Amino acid sequence: MAKKTKLPPKLVKYLEAAGVKHEILEHRTVYTALDVAATMRRKLNEIAKSLLVKADQDYYLVLLPADHNLDFEKLKKTIGKARRKEVKALKIPGEKIVEGALKTKVLAITAFGKLHKLAIVMEKKMEKSKKAIFSAGSANHSIEMAVKDFIKLENPILGSFSIKRKLVKPKKNNMAKKKVKKAKKACKK
Repeated sequence: MAKKTKLPPKLVKYLEAAGVKHEILEHRTVYTALDVAATMRRKLNEIAKSLLVKADQDYYLVLLPADHNLDFEKLKKTIGKARRKEVKALKIPGEKIVEGALKTKVLAITAFGKLHKLAIVMEKKMEKSKKAIFSAGSANHSIEMAVKDFIKLENPILGSFSIKRKLVKPKKNNMAKKKVKKAKKACKK
């Protein structure tokens, strides 16, 4: 059984001090945006997927709908335009590098970049949603709030840098069907 994690008190204080309306959601232990959606029975586009990226020597917190994938080239352009300097290298750093650079566990990173002294880059498509569920830095908690309030609070760089994910439905197992048909025929004889 996975260990329960606590909601970071620093995040609670940050949100209370900001005075933004939000709801703390408690759920079973999850590690991905897909797991959050499944656990909470929500649509993928209601979940803000949080990724930490390194653009040259700088770290950015990237938020996009969970039903989208990151387009690295488009993200390079978005960040480059915002900082008025071309991004030469863009990558998602490994856990050890993140923990060393940010002095925190990867799991403890929230979607609230100001808490981590990180600039946020947010997919423009998220502006269309009234509410979203954001990472709270805990495997057992998430924060639900109005997207417009999140944008006002965090002042992210907005850009189009994601591609709608094509979800593949699992194929039905034809072998299993054939075995069932054979068994039914055998029973009739």
